[in-house]
Amino acid sequence: MLKMKKYGLTAIVLINFFLMQSQTKGDLIVDPYRKPNEIKLNVTRPISGAFELIYERNINKKSSFGGSIFAPFNQKKSKNDIDVNYFITTYYRRYFGKKYASGFFLEGFGMLTSIDGKQLIDSNGNLTNMEGSDVLDVAAGVGLGYKWATKSGFVFEGNIGLGKLLFNAKDTDHDSVYRLGLSVGYRF
Repeated sequence: MLKMKKYGLTAIVLINFFLMQSQTKGDLIVDPYRKPNEIKLNVTRPISGAFELIYERNINKKSSFGGSIFAPFNQKKSKNDIDVNYFITTYYRRYFGKKYASGFFLEGFGMLTSIDGKQLIDSNGNLTNMEGSDVLDVAAGVGLGYKWATKSGFVFEGNIGLGKLLFNAKDTDHDSVYRLGLSVGYRF
């Protein structure tokens, strides 16, 4: 009986030792997708004569928050003027993919924007183009998109969103804002 207790105790000690070893080794395995920061560039903006830089912070596997800065560098890239002087956007995203902070997502966003104060006014059947001062406004909106992430840290993203100006839409021809982009970046 004493011999049986001795073998039983030895077996319990060995099992605990191997369980502790497996937990330690498991903690050392790092998910290559699990990096908290991303910096991205919207590659569609230079085509329209603008620049958009995006930063995103991954909170966990299913959510993140971020922000972007948009500024035109060529106000007369084509015959149509760019009406937006700049915008600063913040957003929160909820991911539905299987990998860490990637796959299909929905987002809610807020935007501080400066828009040209141009208005097209119809008075008695005559259209008149009124040039007013720039309009500073806040917008809120929703969007969706898809993000791909590689093990090496590169991210590719496509997104679209629509928002509504909240306070000064009457001072410009615009009452809504949009988010549209194909972005390339790096997760670190």
